[in-house]
Amino acid sequence: MPTNAILALEDGRCFQGTAYGATGTTTGEICFNTSMTGYQEVITDPSYRGQIVAMTYPQIGNYGVNPEDCESREPHIRAFVIGELCDVPSNWRSSESLSSYLARHNVLGIEGIDTRALTKHLRSLGAMRACVTTELDAEAAIAAAKASPSMEGMDYVKEVSTPHAFHWEEESRNWILPNAMTGAEGPYEELPPARHRIVAYDFGLKFNILRRLRQAGFDVEVVPSTTSAADVLAKNPDGVFLSNGPGDPAALGYIHEELRQLIGKKPIFGICLGNQLLGHAFGGNTFKLKFGHRGGNQPVKDLRTGRISITSQNHGFAVDPDSLPPEIEVTHINLNDGTVEGMRHRDLPVFSVQYHPEAAPGPNDAAYFFEEFAALIDANKG
Repeated sequence: MPTNAILALEDGRCFQGTAYGATGTTTGEICFNTSMTGYQEVITDPSYRGQIVAMTYPQIGNYGVNPEDCESREPHIRAFVIGELCDVPSNWRSSESLSSYLARHNVLGIEGIDTRALTKHLRSLGAMRACVTTELDAEAAIAAAKASPSMEGMDYVKEVSTPHAFHWEEESRNWILPNAMTGAEGPYEELPPARHRIVAYDFGLKFNILRRLRQAGFDVEVVPSTTSAADVLAKNPDGVFLSNGPGDPAALGYIHEELRQLIGKKPIFGICLGNQLLGHAFGGNTFKLKFGHRGGNQPVKDLRTGRISITSQNHGFAVDPDSLPPEIEVTHINLNDGTVEGMRHRDLPVFSVQYHPEAAPGPNDAAYFFEEFAALIDANKG
């Protein structure tokens, strides 16, 4: 028999559904993602640490789960909220169903939710704390949601960052189909020689970022989030990469200070949380968005060229442009709400973007940033 489950929000609204995956009780900040595909990447993205994720696309699970598409070694979400579960996946790459994958990792899932109503509620009232449970009644679930910690002030980076430095050597070749017209033999494109040696800070690194860096000719050493600027400079890398990650960037003062000591010493490229951390290192501030940007269809304008890109994003905080010093130029803005999507130092080799250039939700509009990082390193060598 199906197991009943409840999704309760801190404002008292409840949704009744059916459990899949694991059972039990969990809490976290609830957010929604508008991507039509990529649920496995969402589940394993460390940037979702501490969050309950609802997918707006109505049916989830139809192509199953496979180990090659994970963005980390385990799920990081607290629970997964969907409209309809497809528990009989149909894809030749699938190794197991979504439900069995979540159960194996003890992650709660709830289906049968009116995700349209939930999303409209969160868009109107903003992100809030929530509880998913198969054990509590509605009143107790609401109380559990209210008692859970807020995302503001939380340092989840310490939970997801690698404890030890390592050199990225895993499979990074781009998977392609053989094509007689183009001469592509498949199933992989060969990697170019590694031209630049960089250090990548792991604030919650996604595997595909490391793959795309290697595809762009970077030899990557990954270091923990607590690594000092002195230790990074002692490695004498050609550049420094700042990754995505979870939680409140304002709570990471110990990282802000190390980044200040790196600015001007080495070329730096940051994405997502890395962009926000650079904002603090520059002397600026960040603020919490009402309901965040999460999905594969966010329109971004490059103010330097006028070019519009459709981008993949996952963040709940943004840099306050009015707090930035004059030497920092805002280079990209979100066309939905005008928030900062990219910036650069006017005099030093430092730039960042708020979205994910390694993601491919359909368009590949932002992939050029890795080549731009390589060009910046070339221009500053010596």
